[in-house]
Amino acid sequence: MKSTLQQIRPDDQSSLISWYHDNHRDLPWRRTQDPYKIWISEVMLQQTTVVTVLPYYERFLKAFPNIKKLAQAPLEKVLELWSGLGYYSRARNLHKAAQALHQNGGFPQTATELEQLPGFGPYTSRAVATFAFQEKVGVLDGNVIRVLCRRYGLSVQHWIPKEKQVLQKIADDLAQVKTPDILNQALMELGATLCTPQNPSCLLCPWVSRCQARQSSTIALLPLKKPRATFETWVWQPQVAIQKGKVALVQNPDLPFLKGQWVFPGPIQKMKSKPARFDVKHGITKYDIYIQVRKKKSLSSQDVKWVPLDQVKKINPTSLIQKILEHSQK
Repeated sequence: MKSTLQQIRPDDQSSLISWYHDNHRDLPWRRTQDPYKIWISEVMLQQTTVVTVLPYYERFLKAFPNIKKLAQAPLEKVLELWSGLGYYSRARNLHKAAQALHQNGGFPQTATELEQLPGFGPYTSRAVATFAFQEKVGVLDGNVIRVLCRRYGLSVQHWIPKEKQVLQKIADDLAQVKTPDILNQALMELGATLCTPQNPSCLLCPWVSRCQARQSSTIALLPLKKPRATFETWVWQPQVAIQKGKVALVQNPDLPFLKGQWVFPGPIQKMKSKPARFDVKHGITKYDIYIQVRKKKSLSSQDVKWVPLDQVKKINPTSLIQKILEHSQK
């Protein structure tokens, strides 16, 4: 493989930035250099589309306009406003990080420092550092990985840290310009709007004449596809006890999913195959969960928290808990 400097043409950055200025979407988080607002948008956009995020972003910032407001808010309120975005660990880490940032007096300005905070992985740290503070670091999301693999003809296993570093090095080298924030936004925008997974709009791309994947007819093969994870089968028998309009929950001690969250008590077991009978099926990341609901009149455990039925969604907004509760009330 050629070295990074050999692969990057002198006008790669300028042609991309010029295209971005003429074609980018006007999004609210692109109109600010406030690290807090940028951070919120970047966390929301992980695993979620722009169209879905927009209303959540506006509502979230209205409720928590700054770090102090978010840090001092009850976690239940944060989860309530996050409800529907999924991947709730993002909201919990957001809350933890806000408390740490507030205690420390605000945002550090480098990706290295930011990465020490809860939920600030390499991507989020670099995104905030470059978009808010113009640090000359590359940002690698799924869109950028796709663009770089195609542009430079790279068949790398980007899910393996050592091989991902090949792409990170190219992204970092590309970011060595006066406006690294614009360069990074341009790469992300190119992947989101033109260099899409299927049917890319190559003729509109500023890099069409130099795209190695196009020249070698390997666009459909790049980037390499990550092997699918092996799904695990679990059978959970949640005990749903409802008394006087309240339901019993415990803080998850045993489930391999929904860590630390308030859930229904009840045994869970990993199985080799799905059970013959189940009430609800649900999938979370690599887990196929088969639910066998057990209705109870009472629970004697001291660890139980009795939560009003209309407050359950605030305590735990996940769709799995809602499915179980709805089934138990039939």
